[in-house]
Amino acid sequence: MSISSSETQTAEAGPSKEHTTALRAGSVGVMGILFFVLSAQAPLTGIVGASPLAAALGNGPGAPGAYLVVGIVIVIFAVGFVAMSRKIQTNGAFYAYVTAAFGRKVGAGAAWLALLAYSTVQAAMYGLYGAAFSGLLASAGVTVPWWLLAVVTMAGVQVLGSLNIELGARVLALLVGLEVAILLMFGFTVLLRGGGPEGINIAASFSPEAIGSGAPGVAIMFAVASMFGFESTAIYSAEAKDAQRTVARATYLSVVVIAVFFSFISWMLVSYYGPSRVIDAAGAALESGDSTSFVLTPMVELFGPWAGITTGILLVTSLLAGIIAFHNGINRYLHSLALRGSMPAVVARTNRHRAPAVAARIQTVIAVVLVAPFALLGLDPVLTLFSWFSGLAVAALLVLYMLSSFAVVGYFRRERVAGQYWQTLIAPVLASALLAWVLYLVVSNFTALIGGSAETAVGLLIAVPIMFTAGVLVEVGVERRATPSRTAG
Repeated sequence: MSISSSETQTAEAGPSKEHTTALRAGSVGVMGILFFVLSAQAPLTGIVGASPLAAALGNGPGAPGAYLVVGIVIVIFAVGFVAMSRKIQTNGAFYAYVTAAFGRKVGAGAAWLALLAYSTVQAAMYGLYGAAFSGLLASAGVTVPWWLLAVVTMAGVQVLGSLNIELGARVLALLVGLEVAILLMFGFTVLLRGGGPEGINIAASFSPEAIGSGAPGVAIMFAVASMFGFESTAIYSAEAKDAQRTVARATYLSVVVIAVFFSFISWMLVSYYGPSRVIDAAGAALESGDSTSFVLTPMVELFGPWAGITTGILLVTSLLAGIIAFHNGINRYLHSLALRGSMPAVVARTNRHRAPAVAARIQTVIAVVLVAPFALLGLDPVLTLFSWFSGLAVAALLVLYMLSSFAVVGYFRRERVAGQYWQTLIAPVLASALLAWVLYLVVSNFTALIGGSAETAVGLLIAVPIMFTAGVLVEVGVERRATPSRTAG
């Protein structure tokens, strides 16, 4: 059984609406998808924002090892994920896979969870983006409220999201290339200099004792957050060149690149300060109120003041790249839901660039609705909007990973596919167990992760089952209102 996006489009749109819901097929290759994924990770944001927290609150010099541990878990998960991508070729990813295994109702619940995860992480990025951009302008003597910068950027992202996907991929390639370049320049400079005062110590960061020291759960949480969005490779399958190979290659490549990159750069930060001093250095940066100094100070000391200014600018563009990537991903989820009849048909309409223009407008409205309360109430965009929503997004995504792994097992057992037990049974079951362990670590440390009260943590976490249930109930209502022929179809 194989479901293709073209078949779905024909069934939903009908001959009289040919091309009105079609995305631009064959318009993006492996590298284009890879840049969309890397943009979602926002490498510079992940290093500057997460590394001091992972070192100070987590397992100190063992933080680089946590990235590799999470990378291994995600690679195991990706085995089943890729196996499904070769059978289910639509732009719905989680929604399509869970639907194929467990039906439209459970699939709709998964889709709403995905919308919750991607929408909240994008809103979180708007908060950090607005604060970082406002601070950058303030250093030049220009005062602009963070929320105004966020709103103006939403308009610009809306325009870009309505153009063809090739243009979006080129913009992201430029932004991601610049931030990766400056981080690699730092990493290799430290490596070639032989590290800092204590040299290069592999065991201090990658031995089992180092990884398990301190509070490894906190470091693993931030490592999971750094992997956020790798699964979006499957979202672009309807627009990919040779989708079966492209999605599989882009998925494995993105996971390996992300895990190795974050592990290497964080290891070089540990080497720069020294394993015995890195916890104190990270703690001092957090206490100063400017946690970015944990990364920016070494940059300035190694390369001069220009490096600090450049990195500050690239931090803003890193966040912008992530915002664009999630905007595109959410568009395609909405488009897929509409194609399958779970949303009004008008949402599936595309423009002359074959971009999901209606879905793009809806996504922009969602962003405004999520960000507006924090601006109106005068809340800190970093301590509340960014921290709360990024934690919620990680929890929702881990549940989606587990549902997807269950779907792999259910789908291939139902289809009675012979052989391939590693891809269709062993790896998904193992991934489910490992992901359950990671989810336990996230939930048990959630208050520390969001930096809020226990009441706030409970309020955010309860949104996960509520959104899943809402998706199921909406789908039940849709099926009840549908004609018998539509339901049968």
